[in-house]
Formats: sequence, structure tokens, C-alpha cells
Amino acid sequence: MRTIAEINAKIQQQQAVVRTVEELKARVQAVGVKKAAQETDVITTGTFEPMESSGAILNMGHTDPPIKIRQCWLDGVMAYSGFGAVDLYLGATQMAEGLPGESFNEERGGGHVIADLVAGKSVSLRAVGHVTDCYPRAAFETTITKDSINQFYLFNPRNLYQNFIVGVNGGDRPLHTYLGPLSPRLSNAVYSNPGALSPLMNDPDLALVGVGTRIFLGGGVGYVAWEGTQHFPLQKRLPNRTPVGPAATLALIGDAKQMQARWVRGCYFKSYGSSLMLGVGVPLPVLNESVVAHCAVQDQDLVAPVIDFSIPRRVRPTFGLVSYAQLKSGKITIEGKPVRTAPLASIYLSRQVAEELKQWIAAGQFTLTEPVAPIPPDSSFVAQDRRGAQLTMD
Repeated sequence: MRTIAEINAKIQQQQAVVRTVEELKARVQAVGVKKAAQETDVITTGTFEPMESSGAILNMGHTDPPIKIRQCWLDGVMAYSGFGAVDLYLGATQMAEGLPGESFNEERGGGHVIADLVAGKSVSLRAVGHVTDCYPRAAFETTITKDSINQFYLFNPRNLYQNFIVGVNGGDRPLHTYLGPLSPRLSNAVYSNPGALSPLMNDPDLALVGVGTRIFLGGGVGYVAWEGTQHFPLQKRLPNRTPVGPAATLALIGDAKQMQARWVRGCYFKSYGSSLMLGVGVPLPVLNESVVAHCAVQDQDLVAPVIDFSIPRRVRPTFGLVSYAQLKSGKITIEGKPVRTAPLASIYLSRQVAEELKQWIAAGQFTLTEPVAPIPPDSSFVAQDRRGAQLTMD
């Protein structure tokens, strides 16, 4: 029906018809897939949820005399300095630890520092140098902002899980997890994916998303850099091609200096650690009717596995599959017992991501890109059991 070049020409002339994925679903119900595809050029999707496999690359610029950073703390949070003299990588889940004699906030981590920098706030830096002939400085302290350093960009190894799990606790004591608190005896259930709003649920085989796809990342422009870590497209799937559990993931990159504080927020999970709440939106070009057919999927057509976190193993017991329509109703049933549910993703802000991206495209401010390479469709998931057993025997 269309090419990306043809869609971009309409975007640049501000003539493109852009619908959020919820608007598209409603339109399909009203007029059917064929007509909805004929009258729509771009569909925008979005999510706002914790994405802990995220982090920032920062380049401090050289001091005088120069320093080769060996250890570095940003507001008491250690940043990795094992490459380049003044290059740093700050992970979202790295927790504040402070230095001897210093007080620090034990509920603050890398995600909070990244969010502060995005918001234009000042962050303290303390560095210890590896003294060499070309880098004679032994230590350095200063205060930085995003405007006082060179590069500041997010490079996130694993974002946009295509699907995820529902966490419950069948044990007798409260559990503190990456999904938040799980109350004992199946008293609550927590899910993280926004379901039918989620970008990759609407492109189940990643036919439209690949390396080089331009996206909305943290309120700025970002790109798909590679497959994400733990990318597992071979997950079992329903007839509509959506996965029944964690499946595809993407690595994302984008200039944090252009991002907005509303869409990049540090967070903390009690007795677990810090993370980063991130808004991500993916535009899906309507190249043919199958794009709209996939995007017409509803929450009742999507499922996630209910996993019992009280069993401390990599493979935990499951209570079966539930639909996202059930999850979003606020209650599911497990073994005949009603269990209240809550999302980690903000459904409201996920909608706002899709709406903001729609406005960018409609105004001609955001065009689409052709992927330069596909995301692998056949990556397997490797565990460490066999290797660990071999090391034990040796």
C-alpha cells in the first residue's frame, strides 16, 4: 500500500494521518481492518514503565593536569570507568554507597542521578585517578550538569520487553522484588507490561522495527541500536503471534541532553534497589493491511504467566495464563481465590507517550526511518546450569 518514503513525504507536508494505537483499535472496530488501513499512515504506541537495564554514557572532558579516572562517584553512586580516561557509564540500578565518612541516601541510585541530570540539576562528582606519565592527576572533585559535560546519552541494553510476567507470592512472608512488594498468601499480583498499548505487542514479529528505527525515548529522539539482552523471540506464541511470556527485547540509544524530566524518572523498590522509569514510544508505519490487523489486538487477546516468587529458583511455579483485560480489571482469580492486581507501568502516561509522538509526527517534526538491519528472529535463551555444573565437577 505505502512505502516509508511516501509516508515521510506526507509527514513533511503535514498531511499524514496519524493515530495512536488506541484510536486505531477503535477505528478498526468501527470500519474494519481494510478501511482503517487505507485511511491511516502511522500508528503510535507507547509505554512508561521501569526499565532497569538502562544507563548513561557520560564524557567529563579533560582536566588540567589530565586525569585517568580509576574510580568515580556521582552523588555517591559509583560509575564504571573502565574505558577511556574520562568516559563513564552510570547504570540505573547502581546503588549509592558514599565514601568513608560521608552520609548518603540508601534509597538513591543511578536512575535518580540520570533523572537529575536530565532535569538540569547539579550532581557532585568525585574521581580517583590512575596516575601515569600522561595522566598525572591523582584525584578530582567538581559539580556537573548536563551542560557542563560533553556527551550525555542513554544506552540501554534491554528495554521494551515484548511481554512479561505477573508476580504473586504464595508463601507466608512478604517478598520485596523487582516488581515491588508481593504480599503473602496470594494477596496481590503485580504486572509490568501495558498490554495492548505496548509497542512490541503491536508488532509481534518485529516486521517494522529494526536496527536504526527512530523512536521517542525519554521525551527526545532515540534509535533502536541492537537486539536487547535476553532477547528471546522463540517464546511460545498465540495464533495472533503475540508471546505468552517474556520474548523480544531491544537495546535503545538516545541523546539525554534533549530528553524531558517528565519522561525520565528515578525510582526505588523497597529492599530491592533503584531503577529508571522511562517513556518510550515507537511509530509503526502502515505499509499494508497486516500492520493494522496486528495493531487491532485487544487486551483480551493478550496473556501473561502468573509466577510464584515464593519459590527461590530461576524457573518458578506458574498458576497459568491470564489476559491483560483481566489484569486491568483490577482482579484475577487464582485457584478460586480473587486476587487484586496493580500495574507497574503507568497506563495513563503510556497513552500520553503515544499521544505526544503522534503530535510530533502530525506537525512534521518527526519522520520515520527504514531499519538498516532486522532484529534476529531466532535467538535462543541460554542459562548457566550446564556450565555451573561442569565447574562444580572440575
